[in-house]
Amino acid sequence: MKKYKPTTPSRRAMTTVDYSVLSGAKPIKKLLKKLKSNSGRNNQGRITVRHQGGGVKKLYRMIDLKQNKLNVPARIEGLEYDPNRTAFIARIVYRDGERGYILASKNMKAGDGLLVAENAPLKEGNRLKLKNIPVGYFVFNIEIVKGKGGQIARSAGSYAEILAQENGYTNLKLSSGEIKKVSWESFGSLGQTSNTDHNLVVIGKAGRSRRMGIRPTVRGSAMNPVDHPYGGGEGRSVRGTKRPKTLWGKITGGRKTRKKKKWSNKMIIKRRGKK
Repeated sequence: MKKYKPTTPSRRAMTTVDYSVLSGAKPIKKLLKKLKSNSGRNNQGRITVRHQGGGVKKLYRMIDLKQNKLNVPARIEGLEYDPNRTAFIARIVYRDGERGYILASKNMKAGDGLLVAENAPLKEGNRLKLKNIPVGYFVFNIEIVKGKGGQIARSAGSYAEILAQENGYTNLKLSSGEIKKVSWESFGSLGQTSNTDHNLVVIGKAGRSRRMGIRPTVRGSAMNPVDHPYGGGEGRSVRGTKRPKTLWGKITGGRKTRKKKKWSNKMIIKRRGKK
């Protein structure tokens, strides 16, 4: 982590990730895409996700989450920053000359070799079928549906641990503590996602949050009764409702929100524990 001299009150506590491991090279132009900023609004212009808007302009990097180029060795050219995700990305070049972006693993560095194969060597960054990975190894960017591309453990510092291989399924222990089974024909990358210090970042001041595209959040108890179930009262009054509620009066805090008939319920062996 990078800390700063306390030149101002906000600078005193502010921290950022140490980006010295990144190459600093310009991104590959043909792999950049402009995405329209909607500020949390739907096609009718109504806000459906609150507290979004503004922020610094950014271009989307086309990340290869499938990595379906089998048995073609690749080399890491360097690590780069991606403004659209918490993890770092790696620029790779295949032996045939094709370049692309993938999610970087924790200890990945420029010059490292990489291979995607059904039974690739057990080396960090390599991608192979889950059934060929021994118990106890960490994996990230894991497919839920074979061939669809990685969907599990893609954010900074996340991983899943291989617990067992049985009856065509691999049992994975996720970062949340949930134990879930996935088809062992799916692919996963060995290791842990990069930028493990991301959760230690202290924003420090409101302006930095605004540049990230995050707008202010107002407490319900500071509003008027017409605006929120917690609103009104004299001074710092109590909540005044038996159960905690959202802005729209829906009960939160304790009510289960997962759909009872969701297809993937049968894949969960053990739910995550309560905090």
